[in-house]
Amino acid sequence: MDVIDLRDFYSQRLGIVARQLINRGIRARWPDAAGQRVLGLGYPTPYLGLFREDSERCIAFMPAAQGVLKWPTGRPALATLIDEFSMPLPDAAVDRILLVHALEMSDDPERLLREVWRVLAPSGRLIAVIPNRRGVWTRTDNTPFGHGRPYSRAQITQLLRQTWFTPASWGEALFLPPLGNSWFLRSAMAWERVGAALSLPFAGVHIVEATKQVYRAIPAGRERARLIPSLEPVLVPSSTATRDKA
Repeated sequence: MDVIDLRDFYSQRLGIVARQLINRGIRARWPDAAGQRVLGLGYPTPYLGLFREDSERCIAFMPAAQGVLKWPTGRPALATLIDEFSMPLPDAAVDRILLVHALEMSDDPERLLREVWRVLAPSGRLIAVIPNRRGVWTRTDNTPFGHGRPYSRAQITQLLRQTWFTPASWGEALFLPPLGNSWFLRSAMAWERVGAALSLPFAGVHIVEATKQVYRAIPAGRERARLIPSLEPVLVPSSTATRDKA
């Protein structure tokens, strides 16, 4: 989606409620980020306000295909446009990474996560907010969560393990239907409590926290290198010795 469409969604009442409910799930896993270097990737600015004040630094990277908007407004800019597969950071540069509207929008999510692995510190943690394949929010295109590729929990687990991450905790958000009706929006917290208590599988998004695997597993079935013995050189007789012998 274009960055203007994303901004417009989060300025509507439905987008404001969605941000509040997802922020609740993020805060449950990261109560604070004191002294941490926090990076948001995708369109994370509605959620980075949780960490901007107490973190060591907090920046937002937005993919070139999406576009970028100035953030925060009224302060020096902390958001920039980047190539998502080649981020302008050295190895192990950040402590925490928040992915929102990133994996489902990426043309190559596995390559994106490998780049995330590179810039994340060995003790770093990742939170990804990903549309739920079984959720109602993915079945309508009037929200950003209805665009791109949604995932099931099993698909997310497989993707993370392929890219050297270990899922650490799971959560869901957006149990309410994606309707702008004022009654639904006023009862949003009740929907969340009931959905979480009953472990309903129809939440709008997964909120998964993962840790970086510093020591990656080596495939057991890899082909071993075969050593070929060198051959001894063969002496070629000179033309003079050949004539004498004749």
